[in-house]
Formats: sequence, structure tokens, C-alpha cells
Amino acid sequence: MKVVKGGTVSRLLKDVPVPEMFHARQTFSREVIAPKDIPAVVFREMAQPQFAEKIRPGMSIAVTAGSRGIRNVDIITKAVVDFVKQKGASPFIVPAMGSHGGATAEGQVEILESFGITEKTMGCPIRSSMEVVELGYSSLGRRVVIDKNAYESDGIIVSCRLKPHNAFRGTHESGPCKMMTVGLGKQVGAQVVHSDGMGKIAQNIPTMAAVVLEKAPVLFAIPCIENAYDETCKIEAILPENILEREAELLKYAFSNMPKLIVGEGDVLVVDKIGKNFSGTGVDPNITGTFSTEFAKGGIQVQRTCFLNLSKESHGNALGCGLASAITNKIFEEMDIEKMYPNCLTSTVLASARIPCVTATDREAIQLCICTCNGLGDAPVRMVRIANSLHIDTIMLSKAYYDDVKAGKYPGVEALDEPAPLEFDEEDNVVTPVRI
Repeated sequence: MKVVKGGTVSRLLKDVPVPEMFHARQTFSREVIAPKDIPAVVFREMAQPQFAEKIRPGMSIAVTAGSRGIRNVDIITKAVVDFVKQKGASPFIVPAMGSHGGATAEGQVEILESFGITEKTMGCPIRSSMEVVELGYSSLGRRVVIDKNAYESDGIIVSCRLKPHNAFRGTHESGPCKMMTVGLGKQVGAQVVHSDGMGKIAQNIPTMAAVVLEKAPVLFAIPCIENAYDETCKIEAILPENILEREAELLKYAFSNMPKLIVGEGDVLVVDKIGKNFSGTGVDPNITGTFSTEFAKGGIQVQRTCFLNLSKESHGNALGCGLASAITNKIFEEMDIEKMYPNCLTSTVLASARIPCVTATDREAIQLCICTCNGLGDAPVRMVRIANSLHIDTIMLSKAYYDDVKAGKYPGVEALDEPAPLEFDEEDNVVTPVRI
């Protein structure tokens, strides 16, 4: 596919005005665990007798590490590893990420490396394999498998993030149960979980997790939860017999700490950077409203959305692009379908991998979205711009919002400057920073 700068598309878009924008601060509640305090919190949780007594000298302990963008994941993982070593046991890290990393053992190690998780930094081995062991069948008749290295250990510690999912709603979404069934299930297990579609995954995850808890040597889970500022705000160890009940309770807490775009609606959403380090679908649709299925909803309501850049941490995995109205040629050229399609084959959700309109520059992606909005008439375009879906404490809003923000229409939103034109470089890529 050839994208031509200065061609017909450029000619059609060149006179589409881009609105003036201003910086705004969004304020949310902010319970937080400082990074320097995380090891002590992890040790405090694991040192409770009901957890500590499960780790005995000489045991081989598998510690999970996932592929999602988890703040302080290297610090948390290292603290878990260090506690296990302090108890005289031998920890090793298992990549628990389903089909991510191109569904290869090497690709999954590469993802961990991008998070700062290596054998050197963690001080223990990383055992990466796609080989699984069958545990049995769930009450719904679904086959349950688990990573072979984890199964053959003397105990598994399920370390993960607990958060709302980006494609379905249920009592158990992203958390320990999903980590045990999808993450540790590798490509085989992940495909089984997703095989009935997103309409059934909310039932498959807890019923399959029940089999893992019964048949695998799970010692306990230690999920973390993040606040609206992408900061660690809670870490809690959970005994295996309490995981199903407690995870459902903590999910409500996680929802209460989710950030949002407070203005709620607009015409165009511009996302500067997408990637797997921000969400499994490049952006978190709980923020952007770009859901890949009908089984979840929320986020800002807009007519058009454009994505401008792909993060280096994604290694070419541009899943989520199909949920945009337009992307730039920068993203298109960085796409690696060998990294993208395994996720689609496993999840059975194809929408995220579709190719939307591709433009030569940032300016044209924005202009395409503006000129294809319906029903605006003479009204000024309401445009929201964010750096990514994880960091939305500072955003940009178009001039159309300015008077309402100044008048206090949106509690929690504060204008930081006055509307001004966006600046673009000689290649027509936006250079005005979102976060100041």
C-alpha cells in the first residue's frame, strides 16, 4: 500500500482547519504507594504467616510476570523474588502472557526485557516455554491447561495487575483468574478461554480458574491495582481459597480508581501514542471508547478517533489500530503482523487488527477526522488530545471547550493556558506536547 504525501488525499485535506487548543489538568483521587515503598509493602503482605509458611527452604517457586503495561512491574516482581529467596527457596520467573510475544518463548522473553525484567535484574532464572500440561475440564466443559514449568514447580505465586478488561464485563476481568487461565495457559489456554467469544469469556475465566486452583500448586496471588495516575495504589496477597471471592471485590475497587476524560463527549479524539504497554488494544477503551466488542462500553463518546504513533515497547504489535478512524503512515510502516495476528487468532476478535484510513502525516490524520464528522454545521469542532490512554492527568482540549471549562462546567478540569494553534514540524507531525 502506497501512502503519498502531497497527493490527492493531501489536496482534499489541506484546507481543513485544525482548531486552537489549550492544556487542561484533570484531577482524580490519588491513593498511592511510592516506588521506594513497594518492596516493603510486598514483604509485609508475603510475611503474613498464612503466606510465608507456604514458602519453605529448597522449594522451586514459579513467579508470574505478564505482558501488560504495569507500573513498577520490575520493582514488584523483584520484591516477590527477593522474599522467596529470603525464605531459602529458589524462585524463577515464568512469562504468563498467553499468545503475546508472537506466541513464541523468545518473543515473551523479549517483552519481559522491555519492562526491565531479565535474569540479571531479577537475580533468578526466567523459564520461557509455550509447552503446557492439561489439568482437566471446567464445569462448562472447557479444557484447562497450564505452563509446564509452572506446573512442575513446588509452588506458583501469581503476580499480576487487577483491572477492568477492555472487551468484556464480568465479576472477574483482568486479574489473578485471567492470569492463571490465559497468561499461564499460554497460546493453547488463551485460545480455549476466548473460543466461545467475548460474550462467554466472563464465565470461562472463573470456571477454568477453579480447575487451576484445584489441580495446580498455586501458593497465593499478589495482584497490584493502579490509581487514575497510572501509579501503584494497592498490593494485596490472597490465599488460593479466597481468590475467586476476593478478586471480584477488588475489581470494584479498581473500577473506582479508573481515570476518565471528564468532558465525556466530543467530535474528535487524538491519541499521540498507542501500544501494548498501554493496553492490549493499544489504547484502553475504558478511556477512549474504542471497544473491539459489544460486550463492554464506556469511555469518551466521539465521532472520530486518530492514532499518531506506535510505542517502541510494542515491537511492531499495532493491535488496536482497527478501532481508529485514521492512523498515520508511521504506524502502518511499523506494523508487524507476525506479532499482531497471533493475538487475533487466539482471542477470535479481528476488529483490532483491521486497517483504517492511513494518512501521510499527523496533521492529515487529524484533518481527516475533522472533515468526516457529521452534523457539525457551523459549530466549532470539539477535539480532545491525549498523550496515551494511561496518562490523562494533563490533556489538550479545543477552543470549543474553553469557556465551559473556565465556568466550571466540568468539575475536576482546570485550564492551564489559553487556546493556541497546534505546532507542526516540517513533516507536518505535531510537536506541541500534551503533557507540560
